[in-house]
Amino acid sequence: MTVRERLEEREERTLSPYAQKSSRSRGRLRPEPECDLRPAFQHDRDRIIHSKSFRRLKHKTQVFLFPTDDHYRTRLTHTVEVAQIARTIGKALFLNEDLVEAIALGHDLGHGPFGHAGEEALNRMHSGGFRHNEQSLRIVDMLERDGKGLNLTSEVRDGIVKHAKGKGDILPKDEKEAPLTREAGVVRIADVIAYTNHDIDDAIRGNVIRPADLPRQCVKVLGKTHGERIDTMVRGVIMESLQNESAGLCISEEVEEQIVELRDFLWDRVYENKLVHEDFEKCAMILEALYTYFLKRPEAFLQETGRKDFYDEPATCICDNLAGMTDRYAFNLYEKLFLPLPWKIAI
Repeated sequence: MTVRERLEEREERTLSPYAQKSSRSRGRLRPEPECDLRPAFQHDRDRIIHSKSFRRLKHKTQVFLFPTDDHYRTRLTHTVEVAQIARTIGKALFLNEDLVEAIALGHDLGHGPFGHAGEEALNRMHSGGFRHNEQSLRIVDMLERDGKGLNLTSEVRDGIVKHAKGKGDILPKDEKEAPLTREAGVVRIADVIAYTNHDIDDAIRGNVIRPADLPRQCVKVLGKTHGERIDTMVRGVIMESLQNESAGLCISEEVEEQIVELRDFLWDRVYENKLVHEDFEKCAMILEALYTYFLKRPEAFLQETGRKDFYDEPATCICDNLAGMTDRYAFNLYEKLFLPLPWKIAI
């Protein structure tokens, strides 16, 4: 037996009957030889971590733009926190941790620069619309590795595209929105737990809100500190799911109500806060200017990207490129194209 087969056999013995086993994956977009060391979902996890898109997350905004303090979250640290929370839940429920982690690490690859303001700007400008979860899937399917994509398994791809919920239900009630696996559902929940807590933490650090501003009932039910709130939320998922294992993933009603309350509070007091939002409106103008510039000058786009031709409709290629930019790259490109450079006199 290969190492992979031994690991697959261990999954069959130890994981929950509701877990997605690696050996029973629905397969990849393109058939390929299996690795003799790594089960399919572990292989996917590794491919995501080694991708360029994953590395760029470290310079993409989560909530606060270009913070000078070293402790604010970026899109990368958010992703790591989601993966940690998801693994804690997945492990307690005896689900496939490799699958959980692969989905978590890949779920936000499609986020553009400047946080949700960047996503809204691209969605408004691009005729095909823009949603970061769909862009994440586009990245792993075709944009990474110079157009080859990462060729991930169906389960990881499904979890990536179905993680997003915006202001929607934490656990989808519509069967069409439900992911294929419980592992994907775990990531969907972990994403909400992660950002509701770390965005509060960052907003307090940035003096946008104070601890006393948090809804009293949320504090009473979930806890006074960052750690207490995460612990209560995670336990609310694990304990309820273990008690109703055959019903699928569950979350205690009281905990879910307070998570939704905290999420609404963040939208009202942080994401739409004038202090935070005004800078992002300016950033949206940067993306609009770049999109319009390249759409009118396709040859300039090809020159800037070093391409000989377009691999898709020009507007789609431009949208892909802008979405892949880090905050600082977009700033620098805007400066290069639209701001006059200092004139140097040779002496």
